[in-house]
Amino acid sequence: MVVDGSEREKNNGGLTSMDSIESRWVFQDEYDSDMDSADHATADGDDGSTPRNGLESDSDDDDDNAVRKLIRTGPRIDSFDVDALEVPGVQRNDFDDVSTGRNILLAFQTLGVVFGDVGTSPLYTFSVMFSKAPVNGNEDVLGALSLVLYTLILIPLVKYVFIVLWANDDGEGGTFALYSLLCRHVKVNLLPNQLPSDARISGFRLKVPSPELERSLKLKERLEASLTLKKLLLMLVLAGTAMVIADGVVTPAMSVMSAVGGLRVGVSGINQDQVVMISVAFLVILFSVQKYGTSKVGLFVGPALFIWFCSLGGIGIYNLIKYDSRVWKAFNPVHIYYYFKRNSTKAWYSLGGCLLCATGSEAMFADLCYFSVRSVQLTFAFLVLPCLLLGYLGQAAYLMENHADTTQAFFSSVPSGAFWPVFLIANVAALIASRAMTTATFSCIKQSTALGCFPRLKIIHTSRKFMGQIYIPVMNWFLLALSLVMVCSISNIYEIGNAYGIAELGVMMMTTILVTIVMLLIWQINIIIVLSFVVIFLGLELVFFSSVLWSVGDGSWIILVFAVVLFFIMYIWNYGSKLKYETEVKQKMSMDLLRELGPNLGTIRAPGIGLLYNELAKGIPAIFGHFLTTLPAVHSMIIFVCIKYVPVPSVPQNERFLFRRVCPRSYHIFRCIARYGYKDVRKENHQAFEQLLIESLEKFIRRDAQERSLESDGNGESDSEEEHTFSRVLVAPNGSFYSLGVPLLADFKDTGKAVMEESTSEELKPGPSSESLLSDAEQSFDKELSFLRKAKESGVVYLLGHGNIRAKKSSWFIKKLFINYFYAFLRKNCRREIASLSVPHTHLMQVGMTYMV
Repeated sequence: MVVDGSEREKNNGGLTSMDSIESRWVFQDEYDSDMDSADHATADGDDGSTPRNGLESDSDDDDDNAVRKLIRTGPRIDSFDVDALEVPGVQRNDFDDVSTGRNILLAFQTLGVVFGDVGTSPLYTFSVMFSKAPVNGNEDVLGALSLVLYTLILIPLVKYVFIVLWANDDGEGGTFALYSLLCRHVKVNLLPNQLPSDARISGFRLKVPSPELERSLKLKERLEASLTLKKLLLMLVLAGTAMVIADGVVTPAMSVMSAVGGLRVGVSGINQDQVVMISVAFLVILFSVQKYGTSKVGLFVGPALFIWFCSLGGIGIYNLIKYDSRVWKAFNPVHIYYYFKRNSTKAWYSLGGCLLCATGSEAMFADLCYFSVRSVQLTFAFLVLPCLLLGYLGQAAYLMENHADTTQAFFSSVPSGAFWPVFLIANVAALIASRAMTTATFSCIKQSTALGCFPRLKIIHTSRKFMGQIYIPVMNWFLLALSLVMVCSISNIYEIGNAYGIAELGVMMMTTILVTIVMLLIWQINIIIVLSFVVIFLGLELVFFSSVLWSVGDGSWIILVFAVVLFFIMYIWNYGSKLKYETEVKQKMSMDLLRELGPNLGTIRAPGIGLLYNELAKGIPAIFGHFLTTLPAVHSMIIFVCIKYVPVPSVPQNERFLFRRVCPRSYHIFRCIARYGYKDVRKENHQAFEQLLIESLEKFIRRDAQERSLESDGNGESDSEEEHTFSRVLVAPNGSFYSLGVPLLADFKDTGKAVMEESTSEELKPGPSSESLLSDAEQSFDKELSFLRKAKESGVVYLLGHGNIRAKKSSWFIKKLFINYFYAFLRKNCRREIASLSVPHTHLMQVGMTYMV
C-alpha cells in the first residue's frame, strides 16, 4: 500500500509540483506560501482526468502579477510509486560494468558498425568539392583542405564526440532517444496514456537552487502548457527521423558507387554503365548479409576497417613525403578566407562537398545503443580521426602537383604498386559504410515505433547479450530497393553527393536543436555555453544547408521527396493513434453500469480466463461492452491487458506487470498493464506470456490479501479502482514493511492520506508479524487462488477488439483523407501487437468496432 499523492494544482497559483524521486524544488507564489500540502491531495479516479504532475501555466492575471520563488517540498508519493521503487536497471546501460577487455573488443567492433560511413568519406569529398570549384592553383587546394580539416574537427569531434554522445538516453542514441529523454522530464508526449508509475521511473532529481534550475522550470512550464510547442517538437523529431531513414538510402548508393568507380582509374576500358552494374551486385550482397546481426558482422568487418584506416594513414604519409609537405599550412584557417576570396560563389557551392567529410557523424550517435560511449570516443579520437586527417593531407599533397586529377582524387593519389589491394579494401569499406546508416535506421525505427510514431513492423533480435541489436526485414529490403533505384537513375556521384548532404544536414540540424533543449532542461548548464553551442553549430549547419539547397534541382530533390513522404507517414500514424486513443477514453464503459449488471455481467460466466487486449491504461474499454452484447457467454475471469511502452530504455521482467482490481472481488475482473521500454523486444511466445502473467496475478492476489489483513483503521474494504482504503503500513515491491514514519513518507505520516490497492508482481516476503495478520484473510485468499487455478485449467482465450476509426461526415476533407484512407491503410497493413506472441487461431476471439471521430 502506498499513499496516493496525485496533487491538484490550484488555478490561482500555489505549488506547481515536479515529479521527483526525492525532495524537489518547485515554484511557489508569495501570497500562497503557507498552504498546507494536504489541501493538494486528491484521489486518482478512473476517468482519465488525473491532474498533470508537471508545471502548468495559469491564464489568470493574478498569477502573472504574483511574486514567485523557489522552495523545496517533501517527496511526492503517488499510487504507482512503490511499483517503480525497485526497478533494477531501469537507468542502467548494458555497458556500465564491462571489463577493460570488453571495452577493447567493443572499440574494435565500432570500426565496422559505427565508423564505416565517416571512414569512406575520403573516397569522394575532394572529387565533389572540386567539381563545384575547379582547382586554379595551389591556394585553392590549401583552402579546400583547410575547410575539410576544420569541418572534420568541429562537427564529428567537438559536436558529436565531446557533446552529443553525452545526451544519450541510458545508452540509446538518435533523434527519438533525445525525444524520449525529453518526454521523461517534461510532459510533451501527445499520447495521453501516461501513468504515475512512469513518472516515478523518470522523475527529476534534486538539484541545488540556481538560475539555471529556475530557467529550466520556467521552460518546462512553458512546454507543458503549450500544445503548439509540443506539436512543433514532435514535428522536428519526425523530420529528423525521416532524414535518418533517407540517409540510410543514399549512403549505400554514394559509398559503393564511389568505391567501384576506382575501376575507371585502374582499368581504362571500364565505362560508367559497367560501374553501375557492379555497384548493384555489391548492394544486393550487402543487404543480404544484414540479417546476421551487428555482433557477428561487426566482428568480421572490424579487422577490414582497421586495415582500411591504416591504409588511409599510410597512403597519406607516403604522399606527404613524396609530394608537397606544405599542405600542413592548411591548419591555418586564414586559407579558408583566401579560398572564398579567390572563388567567391563557387567556393560557396563547394561547401556541400566539404560537408561529406563529416557524413557518418550522426551514425556515431544513432548507433550508440550497440556500443558504449567510451568505446566510440576512444576509437574516434585515437584511430579514426588521425587516419582521416593524414588521408586528406596526403590527397592534398598529391593534388598540389597534379591539378588535373581531381575527378578521382583518392584513387589517383594511391601509389601504383598498392592500387589493387587498396581498391579491394576500399570496396569492402564502402560496403561496411553502407551498413552504418542501415543499423542506425533500424534503431531509429524501433524507437519511433515504441513511442507511437511509426507503424509496427516485425523486429528480429540478433544478439542474446545486447537487446539493442536488431534487424527489421521489411525495412532492410525497402532500403535496398530505394538504393538500387537511386544508383540506376542518378549515376553521377556528384548529384548523389548533393542528396547525401541534404539528408545528413537535416539530421544534424534536428539533433542540434534537441540537444540544445536537453542542455536547458536536463543538464541545466550556463546559458552562455548553451548559446555558444547553438550559434556555432546551428549557424555552421545552416550555411552548409544553404549551399546544398542551391543545387537541389540537379536530381537530389528525390531524397527530399522521399523524406517528406516518410514524415507524413509518421505524422499520420501518430495523429491517428492519438485520435483513436482519445476516442476510446471518451467512450469507455462506466463502473456504475458494471455494478448494475452484477457479478454475472448480465450474461453467463463460462469457466476460463479471457485476456482482453486494449490500449487503455485506465478505464473499461467500450469494446468490452461489445463483447458482452455479441457473445453468448464470457469467461469466469476477465483480465484487461494493456501493452504499454514507457519512456525508459528497458523494464526488467520482474517489474513487467502492474495489476489492479476492476469492480468488487466477486466479479473476478482485473487490469494488467504490461510495461515495455523502447529497447525491449518482445520475444516470449503465448505460453510463456500466459505463465508469467498468471504467476504475477497470483502474487498480486497474495499481496492484496496481505494488505487487507493489515488494515487497522476500520474503514472497511474497497474493491473497485475508484474506492480507497486507509492504512498506516506501506508494502514495498520486495515485500518489506514500512511504517508511515520512515523518511520516504515522513511528510505524510499525519495527513491520513488514502491508499490504493495497486501493486506490482513482486513476490511478498512477510515480515515477522505477517503470519498473524494474514489469518483473517487466509480463507478468502485460498478461495480466490483456487478459482484462478481452475480458470487457468479451463483454458486461456485472447479476446481481441479491433477498434477502427473513421472521420465523421461533417469533418474537413483533409481529416477524412488522413483518417479514412491513409491511416486506415497503414493500420490494416502494420503488424498487430498480438502477432509477437504467436497465438494459435483456436485461442483467438476477435470483435470489430468502429469509432466516429
